Amino acid sequence: MVRDLAALDRNSVDNGVVTGGSRALVSVSLRPRIGRAPRRLRAAAVEALKAGGLRSARKEVEVEKEIEGNKGRGGRSSVIDAEGLTRRYGETLAVDSVSFSIGSGEIVGLLGHNGAGKTTIMKMLTGYLEPSAGTARVDGMDVATQREAVQEQLGYLPENCPTYPEMAVVDYLDYVAELRGVPDRHRALREVLVATDLAARALDPIGTLSRGYQQRVGVAQAIVHRPQLLILDEPTSGLDPSQTEHMRELIRRLAERATVILSTHIMQEVDAVCDRVMILRAGELAVDERLSALQESARVSLATDADLAAVTAAAGDLAAARAGSGGFTFEFHDGVGPESTAELARRLVAGGVPIHGLVAEKRDLETVFREVNEAVATDDATKRTNQDAPSAGKVNEGANDEN
Repeated sequence: MVRDLAALDRNSVDNGVVTGGSRALVSVSLRPRIGRAPRRLRAAAVEALKAGGLRSARKEVEVEKEIEGNKGRGGRSSVIDAEGLTRRYGETLAVDSVSFSIGSGEIVGLLGHNGAGKTTIMKMLTGYLEPSAGTARVDGMDVATQREAVQEQLGYLPENCPTYPEMAVVDYLDYVAELRGVPDRHRALREVLVATDLAARALDPIGTLSRGYQQRVGVAQAIVHRPQLLILDEPTSGLDPSQTEHMRELIRRLAERATVILSTHIMQEVDAVCDRVMILRAGELAVDERLSALQESARVSLATDADLAAVTAAAGDLAAARAGSGGFTFEFHDGVGPESTAELARRLVAGGVPIHGLVAEKRDLETVFREVNEAVATDDATKRTNQDAPSAGKVNEGANDEN
C-alpha cells in the first residue's frame, strides 16, 4: 500500500504541476523508518512541487531569509569569537594559539593544506573537541561550558556526511528534524527541500543518489533547524563542475540568513563564494583578511617597447621598475591608487616613453597562498639557524677551554 502511494505521489507530479490527489496528512511514528517514506512526509515533498507551490515556497523562503538576515545583521557584531585556540594530540601540535572573530552574515573561507588544522578548528567550534588551551564563543556562549546551547545554534556538514543510505531523503530529514527539536517539521521539510532543490528526489533512497545530491542531503540536514552558524567541511569534495556550481549557489543563498564557515584546500572555492579568507599554515593562522584586500597589489604593469634605462629614468623615485614579459612591472612603495598610477603615466609621457598599456595588477588567491607558504618557510629556516647558532658557540667555547 505504501509503495502504491509513493508511486501515486510521483505520478501526481508532472513538471511541477499536480495532476492527481494523494495529499492526505496522517500522523506517523517519530522513529526513523528504513526504505519507505510515510504519507505525511510524502505530502511535504508533493507540496514542494505542486502547482504554484514551488514558486510560492521559494518566495516565502526568500522573504524569510531576508528577514532573518536583517535580524542577524542588526544584532551582535560577531557570531564567533575564538581566543588562543590550541589543540594537541600527544606531542603533535595541531592548532597553535589561533584567534579570530567572525561577524554575522559573513562567508569565511578556511584555507590550508591537508593537515593545516582546519578540521580541528571546526570540531572545537562545534564542541566535538575540547581545546587544549584557549576559548571559543558562539553568539556570546562559551562552547566548553554551554555546548548543547551552542550546538542548537549551528549546522555542521562534515567532509563525509554520515547518512542512512536505505532511508528516503525526506524520511531522513524528518528524523534529523525530530532530533533537532524542530516544532513544525512539516513546514521545515518543505522549506529545506525547496532550498536545496531536493523536492524531485525526496522519495528516493539516499543510497541511490549521485554524489552531488548526497552532498545536498548533507547540507539539508545541516540547515533543517534554521541555524545561525553553518560550518561546511569540504562541501564540494568529489563533485563535478555542474554540481560544484550548484553547491556554490546554495552556499550564497544560505549566507543570507546565517554565518558560513567554509573549510577547503581548493582555492577556487574560496575565490568563488567567500568574503573573507583565513589561511592556516602548520596549525597557525598566517592570514586573516578580506578577500578584496588580499587581491590588491602594489604593482602596475606597463606594455611598451622602450628600454629599461628610459623607463627607469622617467619613473624616477616614484616606483621601482623591473623588466618582464612584453614590458615592465612597477612596484610602488606606498601602494597602488588612481593618483599614483596617473602620476606614473604623466612621468612616462613626459619622459617620452610610449605607453601601449598601463594597468594595476590584481593578485589571485593562489599567489597569496604561495607567498604565505614562502614567507613561513623563510621564517622557519631563520628560526632553525638561530637555534643552531648557540650550539655552535658552545662548541667553540669548549674548544677554547681545552686549548
